[in-house]
Parts: sequence; structure tokens; C-alpha cells
Amino acid sequence: MVAMPDHPSPPRPVITRKDVARLAGVSTAVVSYVVNGGPKNVAPATQAKVRQAIAALGYRPNVAARALKKGSSRLLGMVVPKIGNPFFASLAEEVEQAAEERGFAMLLADSRDSLSVEQSHLRNFVDRQVDGVFLCSVLSNPDVGELEQRGIRTVLLNFSEDARAIDAIGPEFTRSSRQAVEHLGSHGHTEIALIVGIPTGNTLDRREIGWRQALQAMGQLDGRVYRCSFDRQGGYEAGQQLLASSPRPGAVFISSDQQAIGFLRAIHEAGLRIPEDVAVMSFDGSEEAEYCWPPLSTVRQPVREMAEAGVKAIIGPGRNAPPQSLVFDCELVLRRSCGCTAAHDAGQGIK
Repeated sequence: MVAMPDHPSPPRPVITRKDVARLAGVSTAVVSYVVNGGPKNVAPATQAKVRQAIAALGYRPNVAARALKKGSSRLLGMVVPKIGNPFFASLAEEVEQAAEERGFAMLLADSRDSLSVEQSHLRNFVDRQVDGVFLCSVLSNPDVGELEQRGIRTVLLNFSEDARAIDAIGPEFTRSSRQAVEHLGSHGHTEIALIVGIPTGNTLDRREIGWRQALQAMGQLDGRVYRCSFDRQGGYEAGQQLLASSPRPGAVFISSDQQAIGFLRAIHEAGLRIPEDVAVMSFDGSEEAEYCWPPLSTVRQPVREMAEAGVKAIIGPGRNAPPQSLVFDCELVLRRSCGCTAAHDAGQGIK
């Protein structure tokens, strides 16, 4: 048993900017210029003395006080519906990196596909006085009124509707999905089913619209639709339903890589082959799509470009410009699951 001292240790003294200035032999203003990178230039030799003093004393600037003085928290908030989804994890990573390069930190929150949790996170961001919010909402038309009232600029990510009064950034869902389904048709498939997420509003998912457009272009009036959650379990269950149908579709377009991976398990358990028995094309372009078996042909979203555009909309030179909707083209990445040759298995793609 460790003996406890009779008297607690006295608290460590708080190191202030004045202490740094005294040790470095400069004014507190010069210390401020070095710590904040301006607004006035400091000679390299003087900067070195100040940084040596900071290191020797263990000085840490009071970020909260500095934020209060400048009217900026240097914090951004981001809400995603499911951080375990590799697509949203990748998107969050790119947003955080783009923000970090501009001197901002990011708070990441997982709504767990719950509207009430999403709203709770947004209120928390308001209380923390973040400078901006990235929202991947569970709704097709989320309410961000409180953020707007507080002057917190908000960007809807992975969103391709016309948001009008708010910045919205996302992929070109409809045309990209149509191209993916038409590619399956180019392999000779005449019946192409759809596995898609359960809608959250009154409008069709744009991936479903693209699928329907492709079928019409191929002379088909309709096709089979299987609706499920946007995860592996949903894709697995939808796969079981599809396999129980007769006749079985020869190809399927799936609205996310995660659903597609669950679908692959259902196919493997049934002893069927991909693409010989069922050809598969999915949407997102996550890293998992390349490393499952067989590698998934997929529509790859330009995650880095969308993240950069979102960060610029909040803290870039145009942050005071009117809100705008930006739609990014996607890339069709052809691998083995759709029936393409082994030449595409190395990750070659076409736009």
C-alpha cells in the first residue's frame, strides 16, 4: 500500500505571457506576435529566443481566452449518421485534415442514424460556439434554423439537392447511378434489381432515380426494388430476399458499398458466384470495396474534393458569399464484381 502524503502538493504555478517575455527579454506584444504568427513580423533570432523560453517554461496559450478575444473558437463541428461506415469515416478524415491545414480543430459527432441525437449534437455545437458545422444529416431536408440564427455557417455534405438558403455539397447521384446501371446492361443483363436505403422523406433517393432512368433507356418499364438499412446487415437481408425470388435477377445495383458487402455474404452463403450468377455494382468508392472478394465495381465519390470545398465554404475567402450548391462528378471504377476483365481489378477506372 502506498503511503499518501500528509499534505497535498501545491498546485503548479500558472505560466503567463509575462513570464515568457521576462525570460526571453522581450515585450509581451512580441510574445503574442510569435504565438499567433502575427500581425507583425518578428526577427528570426528573436522568434528563436521566444520559442526557447516557451519550451523552458512549458507555457501554453489560453486558447479559450484567445478565442473570446478574437470572436472565433477555431473549432468546427461535424455530424455523421454512422462513423463506423468507412465512407463517412473517410469523409470526416478529409474534412479534419483540410481544417487542420487552416489552423482549425474539429469536433466529430455520430448521430447513430437518429434525428434526435443529430439535433442534440447540433445544440452542443451551438453551446460550444463553433465557427461552422458540417452536417451529413439523416434527413433529406434538415432543420438548421438555430445554427443560422446564431450566425454559424453550415454546410450539408453528401447532399445533392438544391438547398437554396444553405451551402450544400455532394456527388452527382443521378447521372452516376444511371451510368453504373447502363454499364451492367452492357454486359448483357436485361433484368437489373436495385438494393437501396429506406427513404427518410417523400422524395426518391437520387440513386433510385438514376436506376429507373437507365432501365427506361434500356426499354424496361420497371424492376425489382429491395429497401433496407444503409449497412452490411441491411444488404445481407436484402440479398436473402433477392435470392428467394424467382426468377433471380442477373444483376443488381446497390446504393452503398456497405450494403454491397453484406450482399456478397448472402451470395457466398448460397454457393453462388459473382459475377457469373449475379453481377454487382455499388456506390461510394470506399477502400473496403477494393479489398472484399470479389473486388466491387463501384461509383467512387470525390471525397477529398468535397471536403476541401466544404471547408472553404466555412473558413475560406468566400465564407461571406451567398450559399451555393456544389455537385461533383463521380468516377466509375470497374473491377471483377460487374464482370469486367482482370485488367480492371488493379483499380483502373473510367469516368
